[in-house]
Amino acid sequence: MTLALRYAIRSDVGLLREGNEDSAYAGPHLLVIADGMGGHAAGEVASAVAISALAPLDTAMEADGMLPALADAVAQAGAQLHEMTLADPSMEGMGTTLTALMWSGAQVAVCHIGDSRAYLLRDDDLAQITRDHTLVQSLVDEGRLTPAAAANHPQRSLVMRALQSSSDAEPDLTMRTARIGDRYLLCSDGLSDVVTEETLHKTLMGYADLDEAVLALIDLANRSGGPDNITCVLADVVDTVTGPLPPSEKPVVVGAAALGEARPPRVPPDSPAGRAHQLTQTAPFPAAGRRGAHATVPGATAARPVPDDYTWTAGGDQAGPPGGYDEDEDGYGGGTSRRRWPLVTSILVVLIILIAGGGYAAWRYTQTQYYVSTDGGHVAIYRGVDQNVGGLTLSSVYQRTTIPLAGLPASDLGSVRATVLAGSSLSKARQIVANLRRDYTCKRAEQNLASWRQHKPDPATYKVKVQVNGKTRTETRKHSYPPAPPVPSYCPQGAAG
Repeated sequence: MTLALRYAIRSDVGLLREGNEDSAYAGPHLLVIADGMGGHAAGEVASAVAISALAPLDTAMEADGMLPALADAVAQAGAQLHEMTLADPSMEGMGTTLTALMWSGAQVAVCHIGDSRAYLLRDDDLAQITRDHTLVQSLVDEGRLTPAAAANHPQRSLVMRALQSSSDAEPDLTMRTARIGDRYLLCSDGLSDVVTEETLHKTLMGYADLDEAVLALIDLANRSGGPDNITCVLADVVDTVTGPLPPSEKPVVVGAAALGEARPPRVPPDSPAGRAHQLTQTAPFPAAGRRGAHATVPGATAARPVPDDYTWTAGGDQAGPPGGYDEDEDGYGGGTSRRRWPLVTSILVVLIILIAGGGYAAWRYTQTQYYVSTDGGHVAIYRGVDQNVGGLTLSSVYQRTTIPLAGLPASDLGSVRATVLAGSSLSKARQIVANLRRDYTCKRAEQNLASWRQHKPDPATYKVKVQVNGKTRTETRKHSYPPAPPVPSYCPQGAAG
């Protein structure tokens, strides 16, 4: 009996996102999914880098070498992200989740960091085999939040650990044993956040065909609003000799990592989710991948030109063609007012241009301003000013960092929530973010050190009685305990030694 994989893989942008920051890979020995974050194309870059670093591991390998190989590949990806950030500071803070399963016979190596998930369907039971690295999951682990409340918590997507450019990755690495008939699902939170585990279970049980099952999962996520990119990798463990269908052999890449390669088919257009998706889409851009081009929403009516013989009342109601005028020398009734109309129109046009030009100049000025606030529970740099004019917001997120608001010291929370203004300089905003990142790092180091001290044996030595040559004697031994966790020198604990 020889175990192998038969797999299917799909990625969908969802109903609300403009682009796809997810990436995924499926091959005979390796399944990987990555959900990028960071915005301004940095998220899709990070997920693609992760896939690129792990894809070479899709080869036959001894079981005891899989976990070290995965750890090295993750470290390599983190180093590459760091180098890219040094070359282009605008990518600072980019990162990605990463979940990978690697096979060697019946042995499965699991590498996981972030909130993408891996599930195992075995003997009709579905179990999540990865643990989310999120704030909400940590609250559940501590007993401060129930799983039911966690499913609808507003900060359920606040990731505490990820593969990112600003810090070393700390993935969970475990080994499992596969069986014939196992079905594994890897998915981004675009699926798991909006589709319940019970529905996932029923869907995986209800479809024997992997392609149909993956399309059904994406359809379910889009039916639930499709608020995020949706990526699924589904694999069955089969016997190469007795299996009813042959194993898959060709590697497949989807999402941001696929670059210009052909994508798999999207949700069927005749499905309810497909019809909903079409209603939210614009017409195709003039060139593939080109942004900023004008597009028309299907079914929208273009503005009709106003006939020359129509006027508009003060209330905006359309009046019919003029008629029954007493003609003067110009051939129009009320000739003086008719001759004055082009002059009034010209003045109005000039005023509109001046107002629009002044408004545009003012808006351009606001776009040279930067400030620091929060976005989605993380510290972020905003471009513009923190004001609304006539319902129009004069700022937008310029760069979202990986610094969670929940991870900052209490002394920083008040200032961040109140919006920390950074003057007119992007460098000032980045300096504030750098200070917050330092405080965040120090707080984590302080927590790790406190936990280490709490569990450190006291006293450090203990005595035991041993028999030597028939005689009993007392020996002093030291407790086996790891060294103190490192603390950066710029932290108070580090300066204190």
